[in-house]
Amino acid sequence: MTPSVRQCYDGLADEHDLMFADWRAEVVKQGETLDLLIRRQVGPVAGSVLDCACGIGTQAIGLAMRGYTVHATDLSPAAVARAAREAASFGAALTLDVADFRALETTLMDTFDVVLCCDNTLAHLLADADLRVAAAQMRARHRPGGLLMASIRDYDQLFGPSAATSRPSAPGLPGLYGQQRPGRPRGTMPQVVDDANGRRIAFQVWDWASDGRSYTFTQFFLREGDGDYHTIHHISQLRALLREELSRVLQDTGFSEIHWHMPAESGFYQPVLTACRG
Repeated sequence: MTPSVRQCYDGLADEHDLMFADWRAEVVKQGETLDLLIRRQVGPVAGSVLDCACGIGTQAIGLAMRGYTVHATDLSPAAVARAAREAASFGAALTLDVADFRALETTLMDTFDVVLCCDNTLAHLLADADLRVAAAQMRARHRPGGLLMASIRDYDQLFGPSAATSRPSAPGLPGLYGQQRPGRPRGTMPQVVDDANGRRIAFQVWDWASDGRSYTFTQFFLREGDGDYHTIHHISQLRALLREELSRVLQDTGFSEIHWHMPAESGFYQPVLTACRG
């Protein structure tokens, strides 16, 4: 994980919801979707959730509203602070902490029925060594038989022989545009939203490393105001993490029953991996 990750998400905390046409509705929807997936995997017995990459609370708040006991952590203090404010605005009860998911043991001793890591966060770990450390830390926070749930961008689809330029790739960001070469999109299509605060436009630009396996993304927000547009941007790095790569790391770390749930099956906007603590 590059040093810029925390800086990026500290800065993004105030604008993260702008990537969605209606973030509050998305919180409710994602909570319902993940709840159904959890129940299909482990039945109604799961009660406690650790969301170890909570951001501003999109999944953590949604699951808390579904009755789960949720503890939410994130690398970004600004994101955690906003998640606390947003949880209060929803009337959702959860606890929060600042923690790097590669070092959960420094702030957490509890174990959980479900450990959650969504929104392509694992793709910030550019090296397999960091992935293994994070996987081991998450496994240690599981109760026996506990469930891991993680979602990543569908890089397999992007790099496949029929990589499309119009398939939705993130909530609120309706598609990909421009090919640097086959399988290397240059970013996401702009989303335009008109609301009570005026017009806003959100999109990403991707600059690929020479090996084509990682990229620098720049998240842009354009806001209309005073007859002009004001631009905000945030920068970090991601790897094109393939499903088999993540599955292999988790298997090597001691997870079992690894399964991928695609959006058409799960209803979630990204492929979701589930695995059990072996």
